[in-house]
Amino acid sequence: MSKTTSDWIPKNPAFDPGQPMQIGGQAVIEGVMMRAPGAVATAIRRSNGDIVVQKESYTSLVDRWGLKRIPILRGALGLVDMMYVGIRSLNWSAEVAMQDAASREHGGKPSGQTTVALVTTLVIALALGIGIFFVTPLFLASVLFDVEQTAVAFNLVAGIIRILILIGYLSAISLMPDIRRLFQYHGAEHKAVFAFELNDDLTPAAAARYSRFHPRCGTSFLLVVMFVAIIMFALLDALLLEWIGVMSFALRLATHVPFIPVVGGMAYEFIKISARHSATWWGRVAIAPGLWLQGVTTREPDETQLEVAVIALKCALGIEDAGRYEFKDTRVEAAA
Repeated sequence: MSKTTSDWIPKNPAFDPGQPMQIGGQAVIEGVMMRAPGAVATAIRRSNGDIVVQKESYTSLVDRWGLKRIPILRGALGLVDMMYVGIRSLNWSAEVAMQDAASREHGGKPSGQTTVALVTTLVIALALGIGIFFVTPLFLASVLFDVEQTAVAFNLVAGIIRILILIGYLSAISLMPDIRRLFQYHGAEHKAVFAFELNDDLTPAAAARYSRFHPRCGTSFLLVVMFVAIIMFALLDALLLEWIGVMSFALRLATHVPFIPVVGGMAYEFIKISARHSATWWGRVAIAPGLWLQGVTTREPDETQLEVAVIALKCALGIEDAGRYEFKDTRVEAAA
């Protein structure tokens, strides 16, 4: 039987929930990316059953610029970091899958994208996210409801629309077989992280004992961002109404979008505090909506998926040598 999040009481001396997130990860195509201080490792199960790992040294913007102790700002920069590393790992996993399908030539090895291409992808992803989850709710709340001049009512309506879009989107893609498999790897990532944080053995069997629902999940973070946005944007609108006297869609667009990093930073601080106190009654209440949403974005993994997640984590931590899992071109081996 899986242990639940009520058992989440960190015991590993290498892990401190009071500090900015130290261990985290993300599901990728047929694999898992894990981040540890100073390193990122992505492990992928190839079509022939082999596991390959890409490990890179990486220092976050927060650590690089010495901003670890500055609330809100560390969360805003951490969000950009997570997106950059996540897109980079996801792209590499896609290249491995395409190489396995023999659909392109990379000299026998995935090439990876240039920094310019990655930054371009990141900018496009940010623009799409802002357009879908921030601009669209503002527009719909403005044209469909007569609450534009009321700060709290407008942002409550826009917030509900935003949350419904998120839930609808995640529920729709969860019906796709490939996405369901991705969500299994998401569950495997959570279980492996739990095993580390609770100082258990880093093995598939040990990880399998834990819940697939984690209080510091990126899915939970997205939901918290949307709840925090209702409060923060309502306060912002109230100040603007007091100062200017009238609100419009254009004014909200011009003020809300630049304010998104502040909202993300506030959500980060909330996630960190609630995760630290997740064993308390109020902590369980605070993390409950995010855990509920993880019922959509995670699935129970099998042993082979847990093995990939554990290897990614061990390589990121430096416990295991990533060189053992060097990429080899199966087409070259077959030709030989």
